[in-house]
Amino acid sequence: MLIPGVETLDALAETVPDEVRALVAEFWPGGLTVILPARDSLAWDLGETRGTVALRVPSNRVVLELLAETGPLAVSSANLTGQPAAMTAAEAEGMLGDSVAVYLDDGTAGTGYEGFDAGTGSTIVDATGLVRPGGRLRIVRSGVIADSAIREIVGADKCL
Repeated sequence: MLIPGVETLDALAETVPDEVRALVAEFWPGGLTVILPARDSLAWDLGETRGTVALRVPSNRVVLELLAETGPLAVSSANLTGQPAAMTAAEAEGMLGDSVAVYLDDGTAGTGYEGFDAGTGSTIVDATGLVRPGGRLRIVRSGVIADSAIREIVGADKCL
């Protein structure tokens, strides 16, 4: 889910460990997606999530303006199954055509991350393990935030 700001984190996640608060303070808005236990009150059909929710505050100004108006949005990559994610509105329209009512064009997605090409995607961390004593954070997908930067903030002993 894309959310408009860190304040929405507590509204959608049941528990937010201190390590996650440190990560989002450093990397939001930006390319970090955090998986946490979902609140029971989150009744949206997000598919089979096993009681979790993946949250990110994007850095794109157009998306942030949209989220300020709408609140959280459940989203997926702009692509057909098995195809790479579209990086421009034109690529998305070429793949998805009339099945999408509105395309917002703000240039190439994923730019602005030093050392990474557009299309690298967000770094996804599963922080559900941190809610258990002795639990650890797991890096699910390496992306625009370096794994070493995640480990530096959380502590190497708390990362898988």
